[in-house]
Amino acid sequence: QVQLVESGGDLVQPGGSLRLSCAASRSIFSINAMGWYRQAPGKERELVAILTNSGITKYADFVKGRFTISGDNAKNLLYLQMNSLKPEDTAVYYCNSVRMGVVNWGQGTQVTVSS
Repeated sequence: QVQLVESGGDLVQPGGSLRLSCAASRSIFSINAMGWYRQAPGKERELVAILTNSGITKYADFVKGRFTISGDNAKNLLYLQMNSLKPEDTAVYYCNSVRMGVVNWGQGTQVTVSS
């Protein structure tokens, strides 16, 4: 069981930047993989980016070149740096982890991109 708490969601203008954080209850090094997902109203939850404990990253096509996923093992934190934000990025963003076959989710943090 891994407890995850997201933070950093906010209201930002199009073209702006935001950094989301996910605090894990145990060392990220001990977690096989972590990721960011998002869900907009009326839509299904979708993958944004994932990071394995070996440093491999994967991104959804719609965020490549704009978002960066990273981790701080010393602080048990997962980050999502979001640049060049678009209105369609508006969604609740969720942190996810997989460890020993168990999937955990955070409660989500709201990101709203609007002028």
